[in-house]
Amino acid sequence: MPGKPPLLCILGPTASGKTALAEAVVDALPGELVSVDSTLVYRGLDIGAARPQAPHHLLDRRDPADPYSAAAFLDDLAELLPAITARGRVPVLVGGTMLYFRAFLGGLSPMPPADPAVRAAIADEAAARGWPALHAELVAVDPASAARIHPNHAQRLARALEVYRSSGRPLSAWHGTAGEPLAAGYRVLQVALCPADRAVLHARIAARFDAMLAAGFLEEVAALRARGDLDPALPALRSVGYRQLWAHLAGETSLAEARDRAIAATRQLAKRQLTWLRKWPDLHWLLTDAAGRVIEHTLPEPRLPVAGTPADLLLNYLAYHPI
Repeated sequence: MPGKPPLLCILGPTASGKTALAEAVVDALPGELVSVDSTLVYRGLDIGAARPQAPHHLLDRRDPADPYSAAAFLDDLAELLPAITARGRVPVLVGGTMLYFRAFLGGLSPMPPADPAVRAAIADEAAARGWPALHAELVAVDPASAARIHPNHAQRLARALEVYRSSGRPLSAWHGTAGEPLAAGYRVLQVALCPADRAVLHARIAARFDAMLAAGFLEEVAALRARGDLDPALPALRSVGYRQLWAHLAGETSLAEARDRAIAATRQLAKRQLTWLRKWPDLHWLLTDAAGRVIEHTLPEPRLPVAGTPADLLLNYLAYHPI
């Protein structure tokens, strides 16, 4: 693909070490880091979102009361990526929000814009009748979407009903009309990082959450609640960790129970991320041991010897196989 600028995507489940890998290789490219994280995009969500130390684009873009979307992410990328490449640098997209990566790499179906009036009406109906009743309504008008959305997943269910009510067309029909992906304008290398042993990942998830609590995560959530204008149903506050600690501060659970629920939810998130990654084409894996050393990889031939850290391996590969 001559003439197209290079771009590196670093993906992986939560707590896999992908941010550290991106920060270790970005200067050698040289590149600029772009966050692909649906929580870090909000201001004030730092500790629980594992805010990176190195500068990243697309951090702190929105107030938590102002929902962000995959479409907004693509709009931001469409403006940001040409500016990075114009500076002679390589965009390095790193994060764990698979919907955003899918939108960039595979294209996003055109959708009707958000309709606050319709969304407010749906929220009022849910308060009166319950989300399972609204899910039954979705079954009648869009069975394909209803089959993919849990009756208690308020955000996705509300959006599916909003699309149908505002456009007269099911969400599943809109999903079948994706345009050319933004990634088509770039030479893309996709790398996924993950421990080979799932138990190692689970241990990292638990240790990281405990470190977040020690760093003031509960106080961060308390400050968000103290604002008085935020609701736990907002996308920002449905993020794992935030919603469990919010429930604790509301008196619904003990702190120990909130911790256990948050760790379990994070493990489920990692499972969903891995399920998504296993199905994505043109993805090269770096599998690590408990010490973080690469023990297997799927970078193209000729195969490099397996040794050292993921950064060592990736930098060695890029030295001989530029993007």
